[in-house]
Amino acid sequence: CFPRDGDLPIVLPPAAMLTAASLSKSYGGRTLFEDASLQINRGDRIGLIGANGAGKSTLFSLILGEASPDSGTVRTERGMTIGFLPQESAPSGDETVLELAVNITPEMALVQKTLREHSEEDESHHEAAGRFAELDGHALKVKARRILAGLAFRDGDADRPARTLSGGWIMRAHLARLLVMEPDLLMLDEPTNHLDLESLGWFQEYLRSYRGAILAISHDRSFLNAICDTILEIRNRKLNRYRGNYDSYLEQKAARTEQQWAAYRNQQREIQELQRFIDRFRAKASKAAQAQDRVKQLARMERIEPPEPEEATVSFSFPQPARGGQRVITLERVRQGYGDHVVYDSLDLEVERGERTVLVGPNGAGKSTLLKILAGMVPISNGTVTPGHNLSVGHFAQHRTEMLDVGKTVLAEALDTRSRVPEQSVRTLLGSFLFRGDDVFKPVGVLSGGEKSRLALVKLLLDPPNLLLLDEPTTHLDMASIDALIGALRQ
Repeated sequence: CFPRDGDLPIVLPPAAMLTAASLSKSYGGRTLFEDASLQINRGDRIGLIGANGAGKSTLFSLILGEASPDSGTVRTERGMTIGFLPQESAPSGDETVLELAVNITPEMALVQKTLREHSEEDESHHEAAGRFAELDGHALKVKARRILAGLAFRDGDADRPARTLSGGWIMRAHLARLLVMEPDLLMLDEPTNHLDLESLGWFQEYLRSYRGAILAISHDRSFLNAICDTILEIRNRKLNRYRGNYDSYLEQKAARTEQQWAAYRNQQREIQELQRFIDRFRAKASKAAQAQDRVKQLARMERIEPPEPEEATVSFSFPQPARGGQRVITLERVRQGYGDHVVYDSLDLEVERGERTVLVGPNGAGKSTLLKILAGMVPISNGTVTPGHNLSVGHFAQHRTEMLDVGKTVLAEALDTRSRVPEQSVRTLLGSFLFRGDDVFKPVGVLSGGEKSRLALVKLLLDPPNLLLLDEPTTHLDMASIDALIGALRQ
């Protein structure tokens, strides 16, 4: 859709695909944007960053037309196509993985649905087959298979019904659909959340040669460094643009802050000197004219503001848990699987106190399953699991809803621990995790991904374990929260 002012087409700046001007947006009395502006040009590689709750997803909604600004405009080039990958969920039905990846337009989706649901003898099937060929569907299927392979789908996966896949694999299939579609603007919300290291490497290489513009929300520093030539930071209700990747942004931001502090301090010294002269000589006849000139100089001076303080971030440390034995937990000849699919057979593992171990491997290799075995959350079909002396386990699940009761409020869920911590202490801890005021009465089910992650960390802190099992612990956390988590784990 092409917005118009009256009957005149909107003229965008040269090379601009999208322009957002003077945006303001508030929710529930909280202002997310105030007179914020943005321009996206052809070929831009923009990383969108900001604290949890700063308004990243809201900005996406404004660009997509799913929400309207309180004031300001979002204007797009005539005929521009936008592809959007949401953060956590996307629809799937009876179509196969390959069909989903080729469903790049509503018409293509309808054509493939007709082909799937009608026999070759039906006239509707014959007409749909002809239209499929006209839409270059066969070439799209070849392209889709190549992209699905890059995203680590196996040969037999392409013909599986998409609804039989896990949520993470469905998201990969939708990512494949967007790459097949090749929109003018590719909008990605935390695209690395569901990718293993191998497919992430392929994805980054693919994006480097992508012909359209990219706008990506991400807290993955390596990803931002690999693909971005611009960083857009949401801070203090404004959109601040920095040239370069994430590391370059950090250097530029530090330099800008230091320059602003230096200019502010220099001006403050000048103001003090002018004010001292005025105070000393205002009443002296021979200096009165000079003092009055300085009064006018002060009045004309454009005041430099000090750098705005950083927005509130999480700061915490894990309480020291009860001391356990030297052998924390031991697995011997463990076998575990799902139906006919064997994940582990004759697995031996011993975890000792003080160890810091990382599990790596492709999606489906069994990383989350192993953590669930260690946490006692899934039964094993053979072998033994022997806990050590005084073992207490804390499991930070990849899907936070596994840890949380979505029907409770934030406060009620935080209070529901074995340690029975006093409510005031719980409220204080929630406040340090940015759940303040009436935020503690929000239902868990309406929290954002980052808020659920912070609440899950609160629960671990209120009942500290001596074996921490962390499944993708940085997913949905902003960068400041990730830094705080790393610092706490080092202790």
